[in-house]
Amino acid sequence: QEVLTEVLEAFAEQAEDQEKTIKQICEEIEREELRRLVLEEGKRADGRQTADIRPITIRVGVLPRTHGSALFTRGETQALVVTTLGTTGDEQLLDALEGKTTKAFMLHYNFPPFSVGEVAPSRGPGRREIGHGALAERSLLPILPPNEEFPYTIRIVSDILESNGSSSMATVCGASLSLMDAGVPIRAPVAGIAMGLIKEGERYAILSDILGIEDHLGDMDFKVAGTAKGITGFQMDIKISGVSNEILRQALEQAREGRLFILEQMNAVLDRPRPHLSTYAPRIITLRINPDKIRDVIGPGGKMIRSIIDRTGVSIDIDNDGLISIASQDEKAAQQAIEIIKELTAEAEVGKIYIGKVKRIVDFGAFVEILPGTEGLLHISQISDRRVRSVADELREGDEILVKVLEVDPQGRIKLSRKEALKESAGKDVTP
Repeated sequence: QEVLTEVLEAFAEQAEDQEKTIKQICEEIEREELRRLVLEEGKRADGRQTADIRPITIRVGVLPRTHGSALFTRGETQALVVTTLGTTGDEQLLDALEGKTTKAFMLHYNFPPFSVGEVAPSRGPGRREIGHGALAERSLLPILPPNEEFPYTIRIVSDILESNGSSSMATVCGASLSLMDAGVPIRAPVAGIAMGLIKEGERYAILSDILGIEDHLGDMDFKVAGTAKGITGFQMDIKISGVSNEILRQALEQAREGRLFILEQMNAVLDRPRPHLSTYAPRIITLRINPDKIRDVIGPGGKMIRSIIDRTGVSIDIDNDGLISIASQDEKAAQQAIEIIKELTAEAEVGKIYIGKVKRIVDFGAFVEILPGTEGLLHISQISDRRVRSVADELREGDEILVKVLEVDPQGRIKLSRKEALKESAGKDVTP
């Protein structure tokens, strides 16, 4: 920029109104010299060799109240990446032609004007920001744990604080570190690198970790992200008619070497997910129930589930397949909610003794509630060892009695016995 300013000043009088032409000429000279240095001398704009990677500095846990954070700096490119964990209710809602769906993992890439020394209004994300965010998001998807193992909604936000090339790949590196700092059990760390190409005729050079000027004046921007074992995402922008298989092979091999070097730097700071989640992250416990029991947990008009939430202060999400997610900052409250749900959804077990409550008396026996909403028939012949002439002589509605489950037929009808329960419980403590 300083050279361009000097040239414009030198030709100010001779070439009035030719500023645009002078800038084009200077850029063409710059392009030719950059490409000549690379192809003939193996030197790049910042003095590196073709396969060299800029200095890397890494900090994790830089923001104290976030669930996970990382500051990844590579040369003059820096990304501040934050991971936030939420519940199922925080998933992104997507209304597509195929119908409504949800998304449990989101990555947002922000590229403010100040990161490249510009003063401009900050508006909504443009195509570039959306595209870079999508590439980084897809590069991280393969290493995320399945929802059954880690039932959290994950949102990552990457703010680019300075940029001189490869900010999307800095986002991938920072996001991987931020996830591990948050305690997300990812399968393996992921690093990303942007590869470039200078090609003149049959001569070519492949560049690792390209600068902004090398992206602008070069022939290729080939972003590759992956773990130590393989690639998780890549994208190629190319300005020439195509690349040969040999060039692509060399670019991938050089990218692998660069990726392993970056992973080594990352692992020196944090090589595995932290063993515990942040104290500020919600605690989520999952429980799977019989889908037929969902109505018992929800209750008429949602009365039961609201009661559980009011009593314990937790957040509850229920899937149609019977998977219940309970989120709370207080683990004791979450456990209390689980116990309530287990009581509501428990099913009668053959051979188990329960303390039941007599709900109705009929001529041939009594109906006894052994679990919330679950009743069984206690036949008159199973009330006592001795002959019982009338059920009312032995039982009253509201009585609490010991009963044993003898049978549950295919229709779900439960057969109970009081006399068998009394025999087995003699001399034993029976708790509900």
